[in-house]
Amino acid sequence: MLTKHIRPSKVDQVLHTHLLLQKLKHPHKSSPKLWNLLTLQTTVAHSEGSKERFKNSKSLCYKLAQICCLGVSVFSLVLCLLSYFYWYRNGWSDEGLVTLLDLALRTLAWGTLCVYLRTQLFNSVQNLVSDIVSVVSGLFFCYVGFFGKNEGEDTLLEEPLLNGDSSNEAESNKSKGNENVTPYLNAGFFSILTFSWMGPLITIGNKKTLDLEDVPQLGPSDSVFGAFPNFKNKLEAECGTSNGVTTLKLTKALIFSAWKEVLLTAFLVIMNTLASYVGPYFIDNFVQYLNGRRSYKNEGYVLVSVFFAAKLVECLAQRHWFFRVQQVGIRVRSVLIIMIYNKGLTLSCQSKQGHTSGEIINFMTVDADRIGDFSWYMHETWMVLVQIVIALLLLYRNVGLASIAALIATVFVMLANVPLGKLQEKFQDKIMESKDKRMKATSEILRNMRILKLQGWEMKFLAKIMEFRKTEAGWLKKYVYTSAMTSFVFWGAPTFVSVVTFGACMLMGIPLESGKILSALATFRILQEPIYSLPDTISMVAQTKVSLDRIASFLRLDDLQPDVIERLPRGSSDTAIEIIDGKFSWDLSSSNPTLKDINVKIQHGMRVAVCGTVGSGKSSLLSCILGEVPKISGIVKLCGTKAFVAQSPWIQSGKIEENILFGMEMEREKYETVLEACCLKKDLEILPFGDQTVIGERGINLSGGQKQRIQIARALYQDADIYLFDDPFSAVDAHTGSHLFKECLLGLLRPKTVVYVTHQVEFLPAADLILVMKDGRITQAGKYSDILNSGTDFMELVGAHEKALSALDSTEAGSVSESTSEEAGNMASTNGVVQKQEDKDVQNGKADDVVGSKGQIIQEEEREKGKVGLSVYWKYITMAYGGALVPIILLAQVLFQTLQIGSNYWMAWATPISQDVKPAVSSSTLIIVYVSLAIGSSFCILVRAMLIGTAGFKTASQLFSKMHFCIFRAPMSFFDATPSGRIISRASTDQSTVDLRMQYLVSSFAFSMIQLLGIIAVMSQVAWQVFIVFIPVIATCIWYQQHYIPSARELSRLVGVCKAPVIQHFAETLSGASTIRSFDEESRFRDKNMKLADANSRPRFNIAGAMEWLCFRLDVLSAITFVFSLVFLVSIPEGVIDPGIAGLAVTYGLNLNMLLAWVIWNLCQMENKIISVERIFQYSSIPSEPPLVIEESRPDHFWPSHGEVDIRDLQVRYAPHMPLVIRGLTCTFPGGLKTGIVGRTGSGKSTLIQALFRIVEPAAGQIMIDGINISLIGLHDLRSRLSIIPQDPTMFEGTVRSNLDPLEEYTDEQIWEALDKCQLGDEVRKKEGRLDSTVSENGENWSVGQRQLVCLGRVLLKKSKVLVLDEATASVDTATDNLIQQTLRQHFSNCTVITIAHRITSVLDSDMVLLLSNGLIEEYDSPTRLLENKSSSFAQLVAEYTVRANSSFGK
Repeated sequence: MLTKHIRPSKVDQVLHTHLLLQKLKHPHKSSPKLWNLLTLQTTVAHSEGSKERFKNSKSLCYKLAQICCLGVSVFSLVLCLLSYFYWYRNGWSDEGLVTLLDLALRTLAWGTLCVYLRTQLFNSVQNLVSDIVSVVSGLFFCYVGFFGKNEGEDTLLEEPLLNGDSSNEAESNKSKGNENVTPYLNAGFFSILTFSWMGPLITIGNKKTLDLEDVPQLGPSDSVFGAFPNFKNKLEAECGTSNGVTTLKLTKALIFSAWKEVLLTAFLVIMNTLASYVGPYFIDNFVQYLNGRRSYKNEGYVLVSVFFAAKLVECLAQRHWFFRVQQVGIRVRSVLIIMIYNKGLTLSCQSKQGHTSGEIINFMTVDADRIGDFSWYMHETWMVLVQIVIALLLLYRNVGLASIAALIATVFVMLANVPLGKLQEKFQDKIMESKDKRMKATSEILRNMRILKLQGWEMKFLAKIMEFRKTEAGWLKKYVYTSAMTSFVFWGAPTFVSVVTFGACMLMGIPLESGKILSALATFRILQEPIYSLPDTISMVAQTKVSLDRIASFLRLDDLQPDVIERLPRGSSDTAIEIIDGKFSWDLSSSNPTLKDINVKIQHGMRVAVCGTVGSGKSSLLSCILGEVPKISGIVKLCGTKAFVAQSPWIQSGKIEENILFGMEMEREKYETVLEACCLKKDLEILPFGDQTVIGERGINLSGGQKQRIQIARALYQDADIYLFDDPFSAVDAHTGSHLFKECLLGLLRPKTVVYVTHQVEFLPAADLILVMKDGRITQAGKYSDILNSGTDFMELVGAHEKALSALDSTEAGSVSESTSEEAGNMASTNGVVQKQEDKDVQNGKADDVVGSKGQIIQEEEREKGKVGLSVYWKYITMAYGGALVPIILLAQVLFQTLQIGSNYWMAWATPISQDVKPAVSSSTLIIVYVSLAIGSSFCILVRAMLIGTAGFKTASQLFSKMHFCIFRAPMSFFDATPSGRIISRASTDQSTVDLRMQYLVSSFAFSMIQLLGIIAVMSQVAWQVFIVFIPVIATCIWYQQHYIPSARELSRLVGVCKAPVIQHFAETLSGASTIRSFDEESRFRDKNMKLADANSRPRFNIAGAMEWLCFRLDVLSAITFVFSLVFLVSIPEGVIDPGIAGLAVTYGLNLNMLLAWVIWNLCQMENKIISVERIFQYSSIPSEPPLVIEESRPDHFWPSHGEVDIRDLQVRYAPHMPLVIRGLTCTFPGGLKTGIVGRTGSGKSTLIQALFRIVEPAAGQIMIDGINISLIGLHDLRSRLSIIPQDPTMFEGTVRSNLDPLEEYTDEQIWEALDKCQLGDEVRKKEGRLDSTVSENGENWSVGQRQLVCLGRVLLKKSKVLVLDEATASVDTATDNLIQQTLRQHFSNCTVITIAHRITSVLDSDMVLLLSNGLIEEYDSPTRLLENKSSSFAQLVAEYTVRANSSFGK
């Protein structure tokens, strides 16, 4: 700061010395000079001659003095500002204040002197301007040099001091992001006025890539934690319950929750509108002034200062209006997201069935966003009227009654816009509808990609998506061309209105003068904005109304009935669960209730088993205890806390530890006990990060058994009073199942109340009460021994089980049980066998495969860093027709600009300055030329708009097809490692940007550049000296823009990255809502969602601030340029320049700041949005699977005819850097025989099947089927000839027909036949639509067992020679299992059947058994031979199973 103190005084001294020297050099001149100063006014008045003489002889000296004064003044001003900012940043001190005051006074003193010399001494010195220019630009370069150098020094000096320890920096940054609240909260008045509070963040963004940690937290009023309670109170005050929400009430609540900002922005809007009309109002005066009509002294300077002041007010009002409006938008958006999320948590199942999760997520992503964006248009509705009224008053002042013609023309243009707006809105609606359908299909397909690949159906489903896209594209095309027409109307509007107005003037005989014409032209240009934005506003209002309606109707949906369950206080009753005369139905409208006549009373500490055939209502019984099923009549009482384990595991993405703790505090000892009981210790040792391993979406990197065990661990850790298990033992192998049953149900949960659904008869004897269900009724209840003899339903189940066991040849079973009978007394004995097994079994196939040394399966979402490469723009521009349309579009724009300027130039030149001057051309010529130029320019616009539409549409379609083709051809590993949210956000958000926004952004950047050049050309026509200021100003603008872009770009990317977690968390919540509710964890999930919503708003808020920070600075710079050119025009002597043309330059100059800001804004918007294109390109270059069909090596039509599978030295790993999972397997599965594959979890069973279907490619070795190496033929040829019944039964949304035969290859007869074979025929005949009866998302309206049977039906239709069963019978009861086995025996007797089984019984009747351990073959022989050898591992497994099945646990 010292230098700043010294410099001004030195300069002062220099100047004083200079003036003294002047005096000393010419002593005879110095006294007249002083004398002249004092008596100048009288002299000037009296003696014209002396004035001339005086001017010629002494002008040099005064000019020098005056310029020096000006220089010192400006220099002091610069230093003053610099000091101000320096002290402002670093805190004030007395010294600072003194310095500042000193500099300010100096600026004033020298400035006053300069002005005094100027006004008194010269009136028409033309050189003055160029002098000022040179001084100003010199000073400007000094300033830049000084400023730049200063920054450099600072960094050199500060860096080492600040970063004493670089590792510390990361730490402090992390906490900083979480603790530091936005500087906006505590910013001073000037800082808020000029947006300087954004400075620090933008500077950080320049030094490093911004991360979320660097982005400050929101202030209390903008954060959801402050805004949501406020909004909720307003909404509840409006409508009481959530079911009374109407669109109007929702809107009122939203407005009232932000009323202060709404009023403030309204005031700013009015200020901005008034200020924008000051220019057009005074242009006529300005032209008259240049023409020599001066009303008073210094009128020119007064006009200039009025222009400048108006510009400043306009700029400030607009910047703050835009910022506040975005602030409101961000707040409204987050509040709605929270509302929708909270509603999603409490929705009843019936309401949920009306909306798929995709649709509900759309409320959050699309509708909430759109309502947030509406804040931009909030004031446009009434602002349009204000603008039009002011414009007409101005016109009336200039052209009298012709303004009525202008009004009519304006109204006409607006009306022309209405049908276009309506059409656009209709098309927009249709686009949204078809997009909803497409996204629904996409998300379902991504969820089930594994099945599609296994069945070889992915291309068929891609075609389905392409069909959806085709309808969407049809509407899109219409939308794009309607937009082109709208754009034509927009650009043509000012020209049309002006043609009408001037024509009316001619007809009415109103004299046209160039000043008035220019004023009118400027007014028309301002009118263009409201005329254009009206249809846009109308369509936004309509779209927002649609979105508000959708959200309000969603908020009105029925919640779960809160009164289904009577909760008794803990310990107040002996009864844990009691249901009296319960009647429940999932669908209240159906005549047939799901559960009827339910009477159950369960005491504390009882174990209750629920069994029954598939679809008998077992899961529904548990759901009604949880309060999930709507109650028709009856009473349900619950005493105590509850925990629930669902049939299909629900796992959150996140660490395994977080999944088990599920919001509870960590207690090490309890945690370890739970892991032990759930057999998770081994699995965690194998996983690369133990319990810190991050689980992929829907637990993708865990095997079914692991997911189920984690789910059980989560329930155990909660330490609840009542436990509800929905058949969790079916997904794990026999040994683990019995261990879980023993450790959890009979061990840890012995004192608790447990209700478990099971299909395994061996778990029934341990129960205190068994409920047998059939068709929604409890048909039998009692202990095992009591009901075994009393009824038929139970007998059926047990009988089926006995039958399966008897398949173990009695003698063998006898001998085996003898050999193990010594140990049978205590269950632990088998653990000896097991221990031996498990030591060998160190590798957990499934988990190990996918997660490897590289680290977590789910990597951080990749976001490109730094600048978006030019190659992305180039690829985007040249995508449609190789870029052939681009030059034509640019040419049309250049022509349009030239004709536009030409027509205005013509008007300014051809009309007289004032009434007493003779016009240059006749009035008819004037109008004819003007009209023809106008028509030409309109035609250019039409061509341009149409071509942009065409090119944009074509590009969007190509990008879509390319990306989707790449995604569908990607290998399975890509889907395992990529959460579907990331793919979906590219297919929806990014694709939308490319469909509807991108082409306009790229083109409007080009157009605004061309327009800017046009304006510069016009201004330089009048005064080329403008360039002297223009070049430094442009340089500064570019510098600012470069300074701003890195931060803005990273913030934009952060918005994209922060949006996915919100969606993913919501999607997870929706799918696991019943689990979350059963653990009473709703509030924790709501909190997490609020945090995520805030994290998403943080970058958005700062983007808005940064945008205005930049625009404010650009506006001020362009205002300076404009004022400079005005000063120049005022200073030059009369008659040097044609006032009309000078006026034209001013008219264009009025638009300069808008345009400059527009160019930069377009550039920034384009840079931000091109990221969408970049993200789509990213997914258009995923490496794909091997080809689907290889023409040279297609197998013949009948292959595989025999079905022999020959595996030779097979080695498989999931990724190049991971360990082998199958480590050199050699064996042959003979054709037409049944082979069972058994082995502990993780021995490589599933991997072997994946290798057979080439989901994973072998690392070495080969698999031959009937002598053909499967690696040499196309994937489709391979997969379509093999059949599989997968572990998780999958159904797609659609009909029964489309589920069985998606490729439409079979007739209805064949389909019915298959349904009858798999015992579903009667079930389907009962439904109204029969084969066309609907299947909801994920097949939710079918039970898991029925879905399994549908998968069986698919296989029966396909009739392949090779059939794989992957633990297919895990989720069905023993009776249904026997049925499936029987069907398979009957219809696949001469096929190769490969079974991976958990139930030993399903392998016993195989021809061969393959026992895998650790990726190697341990035993491979026929079951009888293996059982004869008592020491074989298989014999031990069977023994274990028999012991378990015959013993009754815990009795």
